[in-house]
Amino acid sequence: MNPPVVPPLLSWEREDIERRFCIPAGKFTGVNSLFACALGATLSLAFYGALLPFQHTPFAKMFIERSWVQYATVFLTSWSLATLLLKWLKLRLQARALSIRLVPDACDFVLSPVTAPQLLHNIHEAVDDPRHFLLLNRIVRSLGSLKNMGRVSDVDDVLRSQAENDEAYVESTLTLVHGFVWAIPVLGFIGTVLGLSDAIGSFGVIVSKGTDVAELRVGLQAVTGGLAIAFETTLVALVAALCIQLLLTLLKKRELEFLDACGDYCHAHIVSRVRILQLDQAAPPAGAGGPP
Repeated sequence: MNPPVVPPLLSWEREDIERRFCIPAGKFTGVNSLFACALGATLSLAFYGALLPFQHTPFAKMFIERSWVQYATVFLTSWSLATLLLKWLKLRLQARALSIRLVPDACDFVLSPVTAPQLLHNIHEAVDDPRHFLLLNRIVRSLGSLKNMGRVSDVDDVLRSQAENDEAYVESTLTLVHGFVWAIPVLGFIGTVLGLSDAIGSFGVIVSKGTDVAELRVGLQAVTGGLAIAFETTLVALVAALCIQLLLTLLKKRELEFLDACGDYCHAHIVSRVRILQLDQAAPPAGAGGPP
């Protein structure tokens, strides 16, 4: 009777939030932009759907009756929040790799070209595909070139180089959100210009007609409506950009802490255990434990 198949401790295919929806997933903590866009559109529709029962309140009117700028601001804000949420979920999955014990606890265990296959076997037993985990991908790359190195510092150099590449990639995954943080206040200023333009145009028409007090009161409603667009679009845009920037800063802090933890893990479990042996030392002695 065959022993039961033990599932890996971590499965990117089963646990990555994007793979659960059977769509192409971003690398490591990267996010599929189209999926984040679709999720952002869904959040926008849900937000406006929640406002419909309160559409006559001042808060709802601020989003419903203040030109197209508010709709664009809500959509970009929802897209940004969806991206940050997906990245946070993917970061949680990546951080779980730090809890995997790959190196034997034996004090006399050393990492060399001879014992490296054992460590690689442990990695493949623990996860379904180490290429999709930042920490494990870094370790696999360093072990793959271990036999070609002559010094322990060479291993450290490979890990440091890979760490720099990982940090650059993680930073690039936030480029789109940084762009939205810049674009959302610009949308608010566009709304300000449109609102002031409408208000000034309406006021000019009222003055040119020289109407009586009753008609003047009606005309001033158009002026105040333009001013409402001018100020409320800017208010919403600035508050949205501030919230996104704060969440972005917190997430970036978590990612930097994760990258530092990966560096510490590699130093504690890989670099400190490496022993570079010459080929005649790495190979088992002739006749020792082998067939006669």
